Amino acid sequence: MNRFLREAVGYGAASACALVVDIGILWGLVEFLGWGYLPAAAVSFLAGATVAYLISIRVAFKYHRLRNRRAEFLSFVAIGGAGLAVNSGVISLAVRFFGLHYLIAKCIAAGFTFVCNFLARRRLLFVRRPTV
Repeated sequence: MNRFLREAVGYGAASACALVVDIGILWGLVEFLGWGYLPAAAVSFLAGATVAYLISIRVAFKYHRLRNRRAEFLSFVAIGGAGLAVNSGVISLAVRFFGLHYLIAKCIAAGFTFVCNFLARRRLLFVRRPTV
């Protein structure tokens, strides 16, 4: 299996675990705490990003551009900020214009977000360090 495919599969597994956490928190915040679906989606997305990072550095990515793991995690989350914009945009459009339930919208948004985040994180963070 080539490296790209191996990383995509590993990142997919990490993302699936993160999505379970994300949707669980989203559902709990909306259904039990009465939050609006967009603020709840932001909080749950960030919790999912943490899970995705912890799993993906163990199973998906072999190379690390940054030596400092704290800086790497913060960069991972920053890239997730772009994913959060994609996530929120897709959920908002799906709920407002297509009348979908917020959890169905979340699942659709997860696909878009997965592709954006995987490609950006792989290209920017999880590559060999440049040799000087």
